Amino acid sequence: MAMSEGGARMLANNPHIRFYDGRRGYVRVTVTPDLWRSDFRMVPFVTRPGADVRTLASWIVEEGRPGARQD
Repeated sequence: MAMSEGGARMLANNPHIRFYDGRRGYVRVTVTPDLWRSDFRMVPFVTRPGADVRTLASWIVEEGRPGARQD
């Protein structure tokens, strides 16, 4: 799926935001003393149970290394 014009504009105007996708989904976060991991998960539909879930992107922040980076 291509980035929408509105999504591209939002990212350009907000340099602190690293990822955007206009589809439905959620973020699964795992936190340990050494790592923060955010997995951006997407579902193709929300109107009935049983939708397949897939990870669109994952970002991590490692202890002792400033900033988030895509994994």
